[in-house]
Amino acid sequence: MAKDSSFDVVSQVDVPEVVNAVHQAQKEMEQRFDFRGSKSSIEFDEKNSTLTLVGDDDFKLRNVIDILEGKFSKRGVSLRALDYGKVEPAAGGTVRQVATLRQGIPQEKAKEITRVVRDSKIKVQATIQGDQVRISGAKKDDLQAVIALLKEQDFGIDLQFINYR
Repeated sequence: MAKDSSFDVVSQVDVPEVVNAVHQAQKEMEQRFDFRGSKSSIEFDEKNSTLTLVGDDDFKLRNVIDILEGKFSKRGVSLRALDYGKVEPAAGGTVRQVATLRQGIPQEKAKEITRVVRDSKIKVQATIQGDQVRISGAKKDDLQAVIALLKEQDFGIDLQFINYR
């Protein structure tokens, strides 16, 4: 009997890279002339996976977000992993925005992924396992076809394919 091959579809963010990107963004903000004397800041809470962005006004907050997103893209962290909250007034006449780092595939997206795989008529099985989806099948060519299919689709989240065996 042939052994089934499988891989996992996940949506993960490399937290050390996020920490490095935040530190680089903070350094750039300290050195830039337009941020001198500004109360703008970026804080990363690893425990809750949230980024708190503070700016003197909406324009400065937008600049802080641009700097952070630039550092994220240079370090290979997907911008789709950020889920921005609404801009709210903060102490001292500043504005604040909280961005949440999404880890894992939400349940509704996992169902959508399994439905796309099932509708493709490729002979593989897709099962939801917590915050990831496992795809298994007899032929490795079928698994590669599923990877190509999922890369074509836009699920609104960043997908990685791991544990290919």
